[in-house]
Amino acid sequence: MTNFNEYHLNPEEFPFLKTFQDKWEIIRDEFTSFIKQASDEELKFTYDVLGPKSKTIKTKGNSKYSAFGILFQGLFIEEYIHLHDIAYPDYRTDEASAKALALRKKYFPNLANVIEKVNLTDDFVVRNVYFGTFHPGLDIKLHVNYNPHMNRGYLGLIVPEGDIAMQICHDKLYWHEGKFMVLDHSYPHCPHNYTNYDRTVLVVDFFKPDKSREEVRQFEQKQVAERMLDNPYSLGVFGKSDKAQEADFIKYGLAHQLEWDKAL
Repeated sequence: MTNFNEYHLNPEEFPFLKTFQDKWEIIRDEFTSFIKQASDEELKFTYDVLGPKSKTIKTKGNSKYSAFGILFQGLFIEEYIHLHDIAYPDYRTDEASAKALALRKKYFPNLANVIEKVNLTDDFVVRNVYFGTFHPGLDIKLHVNYNPHMNRGYLGLIVPEGDIAMQICHDKLYWHEGKFMVLDHSYPHCPHNYTNYDRTVLVVDFFKPDKSREEVRQFEQKQVAERMLDNPYSLGVFGKSDKAQEADFIKYGLAHQLEWDKAL
């Protein structure tokens, strides 16, 4: 029986997640179809534009993490690009927005429908939705995602057997296909993939239901403005505050990892 706590949360406490979970195979199939069918140009555009980039979160060695999504801060990606007037080295703002919309409609109509259904029913509770892939050998250094207004759900889509886990505080947690892992990722954590296969989940960030909606919206607006000013390609998902402090290591008995991360 799973033991839940202040940072590892019971998915059943958030009924709107069931809408995603009920469609997990359809969502997985949209992802795999995109990876197999997309042209080289579409793939390049997707990872250049639709993937949130972090300047702060680091990996050990040459291991890789890739991500791309269709919803950021409650807006579909094409709307988000327009709102923040994001310019890219290879694409103008209008061009990037139009391409993002075309890709979303071509490859991810069912995922978009699930998002719309949930957000229309639950007052736009879902903020970010993106695919996250851990490539073989990935080992991410200890960090926090300072989002005290949100929780993060990980819906397992492609999870091979082996040592693919999330170390968070005192726990080592494992993903499972078709199931959600829900974390308060403001706590220090470091995931890894020590297998020879990719692991892909659907990341679903959502407002904490026990907080005032007005309060969390105001916090989000301020935080996103700061993050976009520092790094517009973060899409508001990552920021300077993601760096774990020494106190985080010490509090959770991870002081040894502080020296290990520094060495790497």
